[in-house]
Amino acid sequence: MIIFEFRIFIYCDKIKSRFLKCKTVGGNSHSRGIFWQGWGAGYSEIIKENKLFEHYYTELKIVPEGEFEEFMEAMREPLPATIRITGYKSHAKEILHTLKEKYFKEVQDLEVDGQKIEAPQPLSWYPDELAWHTNLSRKILRKSPLLEKFHQFLVSETESGNISRQEAVSMIPPLLLKIEPQHKILDMCAAPGSKTAQLIEMLHSDMDVPFPEGFVIANDVDNKRCYLLVHQAKRLNSPCIMVVNHDASSIPRLHFDQDGKKDVLFYDRILCDVPCSGDGTMRKNIDVWKKWTTSNSLQLHGLQIRIAVRGVEQLAVGGRMVYSTCSLNPIEDEAVIAALLEKSEGALELADASPDLPGLKYMPGITSWKLMTKEGQWYSDWSKVPTSRHTQIRPTMFPPTDPEKLANMKLERCMRILPHHQNTGGFFVAVLVKKAPMPWNRPDGSSADAPVEAVEGETPAEGNPSVPDTPDLLEVKKDNVCGPPPPKKMKLFGFKEDPFVFLTEDDPIFPPIQAFYDLSPDFPKLNVLTRTHEGKKRQLYMVSKELRNVLLNNSERMKVINTGVKVWSRNTDGEQFGCAFRLAQEGIYTLCPYIRARIINICVEDVKVLLTQENPFLRKLGDDAHNQAKKLGMGSIVLRYLPDPKDLDAPQCPIDLCGWRGKTSIRAFVPRNERLHYLRMVGVEVFHDKQGKRNDGSTEIQERSTEDAEGLSQEHHSSVPFYDAAAAETGPLEVLVG
Repeated sequence: MIIFEFRIFIYCDKIKSRFLKCKTVGGNSHSRGIFWQGWGAGYSEIIKENKLFEHYYTELKIVPEGEFEEFMEAMREPLPATIRITGYKSHAKEILHTLKEKYFKEVQDLEVDGQKIEAPQPLSWYPDELAWHTNLSRKILRKSPLLEKFHQFLVSETESGNISRQEAVSMIPPLLLKIEPQHKILDMCAAPGSKTAQLIEMLHSDMDVPFPEGFVIANDVDNKRCYLLVHQAKRLNSPCIMVVNHDASSIPRLHFDQDGKKDVLFYDRILCDVPCSGDGTMRKNIDVWKKWTTSNSLQLHGLQIRIAVRGVEQLAVGGRMVYSTCSLNPIEDEAVIAALLEKSEGALELADASPDLPGLKYMPGITSWKLMTKEGQWYSDWSKVPTSRHTQIRPTMFPPTDPEKLANMKLERCMRILPHHQNTGGFFVAVLVKKAPMPWNRPDGSSADAPVEAVEGETPAEGNPSVPDTPDLLEVKKDNVCGPPPPKKMKLFGFKEDPFVFLTEDDPIFPPIQAFYDLSPDFPKLNVLTRTHEGKKRQLYMVSKELRNVLLNNSERMKVINTGVKVWSRNTDGEQFGCAFRLAQEGIYTLCPYIRARIINICVEDVKVLLTQENPFLRKLGDDAHNQAKKLGMGSIVLRYLPDPKDLDAPQCPIDLCGWRGKTSIRAFVPRNERLHYLRMVGVEVFHDKQGKRNDGSTEIQERSTEDAEGLSQEHHSSVPFYDAAAAETGPLEVLVG
């Protein structure tokens, strides 16, 4: 298995919290594994056997007859490493081309210690060959320079957001949601964020649209894990993502203004990937072997139902919700879906998702199951459960007893992925479509899509399984400030967040920026925000119009951890050139459609010069770029490469780089891993050998510390040092390219 190891450092105002490698924890934890561990590392004493597990699943017959031994053998084998090329950026095809034509070709003919290396293979069911799996191990990686180069490529591209390390089965739920750019999406239990990243990519399928109408609200109950989620989301540089921190089973109902009227926010798509016992992850989380017991599922069943119910309450009529677990246990799977369908009284139906992923092998959901205690005692019906067990075992854990009701549920439309069928982890997924408002949202026959005033004061019907909404303040926060909820409204825990302050159209910051970059008249000024209510504004961020709407109308009921993409950073020295704010690479693709000045068109050779030389003189650019640069004054610039359809050896996608035009020189102002990414796109490979040398034999002048390169601030994440205009002429800051 390819091992990816890095540390994420999270900095807040007063607390520095270090996240090391996170493991999947069974039982009650929301964690399902954040970074792959070395197969067997630290687990040599764990024997991959659990007789209770084998007995339980033999009796349940979820595995086809005659395949159980093969199933158990697969569970004991290491899980292949899988990667996904992000479809969010127009660079996805270029990455795929590089992988297939360079790294995969080199690997397929390679032998290490007389053993032929198994070439990576595409996942047959993932569209456009954008997901691959490989069985390369750490031991083999260490023995081959070619494989080490491949490994460095994967790590670097992952950090720049162009490749995602993600378990194969984890990629399934977002695909089944059928995301479109206008969809409002809720990810209920989002951390660590690999599925969230997929949702964002799908939202931005058209890169010519900087602000899709849709957005993703990514929630997690664990405050610390929310920052890990922020790190994942920030690699994608989207203005359409918001990270919030709530208990998914009681996540607040949000409101927004629509045509001057305040309405309830209902989501078009909801991903409900609930906390589970994780017995489908035994191939990568070996400690589950010794910790597994049936009581894990019994303890989680109620929480899973509450989260799922809260999800469908907030789903728009006609919307889709995907419920998923990495557990094979029907108590966490079909039992939850059956309970949900029964509570809905026809408002929900299971969709047939079989045509959506041709090539994916799965088993249909089961309609009959029984329950076993950790002592090995079986119950097939609620009526047989003794009173002493009623607090542990609930009626919803059993299949419906009415045959007609059971048949109408169509539980066979659920999908259970077994490890031995396509060499994956174990997984369960079900797609629910909302046909009508939930019964408890329409006690008088009224629609759940009623205005806020009609919904807000409702009394839940008797037996309502949802957690009722708490009273809310509906007024928009004054002065365009969206702060964290006050302590009396909501219990605060974790790190203290700075407020989100939206700038007004007449903010004095705008005129110099507008003039310097010649922003087009349709530039959405109202979408610009800062995290500082008082004092100088150092960073400017942008969110989509729809997320601004959500922020302003829900400041008292929602704990926002992070939102927006950084577009400008203050550079005081820039004031003498006409603008105190330089462009930020993170938001360049969001801003560029509105920028009409300060643009230099460059060619492939210019890209190579700008990204391999630290502070090249203007004359080192090609004649065309040089002439453009001479006409510009000093300050922040856009360096734009446009593809030439006739030159098929050059990148066939546009590239925008932030830069700085100095007195006699020019500089690309791009984070290290993005530099490596763009260099590979133009045919330059930068590779470190074990002595830290580049492939051209030179060494770095100054290596960035891990802490500096991977630091994650609560306000912004940047692996670029703050730019000082004077430094461009007086000396180097540091080498950013390996």
